[in-house]
Amino acid sequence: MKKRQTLKILSVLLVLGLLLVTGCGTGTTKSGQTAGGPITVTFWHSMGGVPAKTLTSLIDKFNATHKDIQVKLVYQGSYDDAFNKLKASPDQGPDLFQVYDIGTRYMIDAGLATPMQNFIDQSKFDLSQFEPHVLHYYQVGGKLYSMPFNTSVPVLYYNKTMFKAAGLDPNKPPLTFAEVEKDAKALTATSGGKKVYGFSQAIYGWFFEQYLARDGALYVNNGNGRDKAATESLVNSPAGVQILTWWKKMIDDGVATNLGRQTSATQAAFGAQQIAMTIDSCGILPNLTTAAAGKFQIGIAPLPRGNDATDSGPIIGGGSLWILKNKPKAEQEAAWKVVQWLTQPAQMAAWTVGTGYLPINKAAVNEQTYKDFLAKYPSYQVALDQLHNTPENRVTEGGRIGVFTSARATVENAIEQVVLNKATPQAALDAAAKKITSAIQEYNQTMGIK
Repeated sequence: MKKRQTLKILSVLLVLGLLLVTGCGTGTTKSGQTAGGPITVTFWHSMGGVPAKTLTSLIDKFNATHKDIQVKLVYQGSYDDAFNKLKASPDQGPDLFQVYDIGTRYMIDAGLATPMQNFIDQSKFDLSQFEPHVLHYYQVGGKLYSMPFNTSVPVLYYNKTMFKAAGLDPNKPPLTFAEVEKDAKALTATSGGKKVYGFSQAIYGWFFEQYLARDGALYVNNGNGRDKAATESLVNSPAGVQILTWWKKMIDDGVATNLGRQTSATQAAFGAQQIAMTIDSCGILPNLTTAAAGKFQIGIAPLPRGNDATDSGPIIGGGSLWILKNKPKAEQEAAWKVVQWLTQPAQMAAWTVGTGYLPINKAAVNEQTYKDFLAKYPSYQVALDQLHNTPENRVTEGGRIGVFTSARATVENAIEQVVLNKATPQAALDAAAKKITSAIQEYNQTMGIK
């Protein structure tokens, strides 16, 4: 009898021992931290091509130097794809999320993230090291909701070699709509039975928004939705009509061509010297430089402004980093450490050199890697100067609405109607403004915004 009891006791102790070993070995805590191991921070991003390689390189460096935190990068497709996936299943989202600029209002209204300001205040993080114009885009009531990361501004890219061949000064790019039109005429030519156009730009709503800001015009009312919630679209303002009228006239005159909505199409045409000028983000400089290698010299100029416009400036574009609030505290704090590291001068310099995005940490320009980059591409300074020269006001801070994704698509439809001769600029923009206004008001009602 005693022997049987002893065997039972030994069996129980053996089972308990196995459970303890299992628990201490590979068990996972609610915070996503393997017991005795590092915390895993899942990071959703939308970077492709060269930026994706640069981001991966940075995260690999972080993981190699931070044994307590390991970042898992997950590509989620386009900004729209990633944004829609989070909206559909917020509980299945990441710890750290890269969101495009126009998703800001929705992220705040939906309450999906812990304001970045909370972590900033707790750790007494110094925001003065960052570009103020970039910070202002993501601030509401002085509170920073997300950390700027991949920041860009639109610029004019032009083929200096073609400028010289056409008798134009390659060091004097066009600065106004009239000058773009004039130079486009001089640059348009037929060679070997193939026509070279002076200008082209993608049918992209971001470009339209930038031109409005450059001309000092608001996108929506109530101070671009920053004094209080916007209730009305202003895309059909005189400035908006002028933009489409200029755009359409150049196409009608045969000095510009319509290559559709994809910026990749105009980028490819520019690299193949089928067009001499185009508008795009400063963030594609590395790609265009690769395409132009051995063929022609690239020039960069500020975004052109309307003929009678006061000298305003563009709005920053790109994306920012958000820390989702439905994650355990340990994961959120780990994500904050990742954000701090990524925005340090050395990492920001590497990010700019590898992608062309602006160095949002002001000290990044003092890093040798950035100095070498600027020595190789001196015209890149134009993009940074454009950021610094842009006045701080409601126009250049950009519109803030919760339906920006659909609003941008609506404007793109309007532009397409105009360039395809299906509507006049005024009629197309009037219809777009009406549709956007309706969407804004419906969104405000749904979200309980007054």
